[in-house]
Amino acid sequence: MGPNNNPTTICHVVAIPYPGRGHINPMMNFCKLLASKRDEILITFVVTEEWLGFLSSEPKPPVNIRFATIPNVIPSEIGRAADLPGFLRAILTKMEGPFERLLDRLELPKPSVIIYDTYLTWPVGVGNRRDIPVASFWTQQVSGLSVYYHFDLLKFNGQFPIDVSERGNELVNYIPGIPPTRIADLPTAFYGDGLKLVHIPCEAVSQVPKAQYLLLTSIYELESQTIDAIKAAIPTPIYSIGPSIPYFRLGDNSSLSIDSQNGESSYVQWLDSQPESSVLYISQGSFLSVSRTQMDEIIAGVDMSGVRFLWVARGDASRIKEGCGGVFAGIPFLTYPIIWDQIPNSKTIVEDWKIGWKVRRGMGEEEHLVTREEIAEIVQRFMDLESDEGKEMRGRAKELKEVCRRAISKGGSADTAIDAFIQDISRRRDC
Repeated sequence: MGPNNNPTTICHVVAIPYPGRGHINPMMNFCKLLASKRDEILITFVVTEEWLGFLSSEPKPPVNIRFATIPNVIPSEIGRAADLPGFLRAILTKMEGPFERLLDRLELPKPSVIIYDTYLTWPVGVGNRRDIPVASFWTQQVSGLSVYYHFDLLKFNGQFPIDVSERGNELVNYIPGIPPTRIADLPTAFYGDGLKLVHIPCEAVSQVPKAQYLLLTSIYELESQTIDAIKAAIPTPIYSIGPSIPYFRLGDNSSLSIDSQNGESSYVQWLDSQPESSVLYISQGSFLSVSRTQMDEIIAGVDMSGVRFLWVARGDASRIKEGCGGVFAGIPFLTYPIIWDQIPNSKTIVEDWKIGWKVRRGMGEEEHLVTREEIAEIVQRFMDLESDEGKEMRGRAKELKEVCRRAISKGGSADTAIDAFIQDISRRRDC
């Protein structure tokens, strides 16, 4: 971590993500976007030593992004899913001290702002004690933020705590900015085993008003009602910065073709040789997965369907971790939500935007086995480009794609919000 001798640096951003792939990727993508906007911004990206090892195999970031590490004071990323409560306790109690000592060691210029993942909570206190502005970085749907922020309304209306297997179909219709939603479609923190952890996101969101900025990885046009409600409730400058994927690298396949650097055949070449819209992309995610029995049925069902597919195994997840960019790419989804915000995400995709189908069966934590025959049938229907339902779904997906593209274009809502954030932190710099 060498000194920054560039006298034109306008501000020094310190970024501290939640130590998980689904949080590190969005924050790094945003930091790369900041770096691409202004060469004069210096960014120090803080991760554990273990995570630096994971990231070292990926393309190097721009020169004005540097890594800094804290010791491995939390459980290893490998196997952390076995004890999520213990992992969460560790990130909330073990990381703050090493992070503060790291700040003491950083070369000048003094940090102008700390961008922290909302779930960490403790950077708010660090920034306030050191007179460094902090920006809370929310990586999920804004609806989830609103639900956690208005958690007391669930209790007031007698819908918390609740047995979702009995009352899961009841509607929650009083949370500002959120359309009527079944209790079973709320994040899993509100029922079942999630009740042991619900205090963590609620406490994290309660800290947001103490931050100087709030960054939402959402497109305003897609969640305008919810974002407006959050702006009315939280007296903090709020920026809808758009999708947290590397859209700024459109047309650059260097990060996609890394297999060829090792002499292996590139999957990109295989994809390019297939008919348009003929390949099903399957991703297990980077954290939790379905049961072994259900996985066997999915594997067999996809094979029985006869469709072309690209399946990303977890060990390779970092290589094409962005997939197709989802809504941004204008493609439909098959969803299999398991935990946390995956549940409301699925509801939005399937019921609100109507650009996908839900594969999983069961309500709340219930999980009914979806057989290989059922998997094969739904995959075949989903990939049928000539069916009326498929054409309608893909048409809606393309409409959302255009909304996304307009938002990130010059002068669009996301582009304008990012420029406003840069301008605001530059005004408050101490360089």
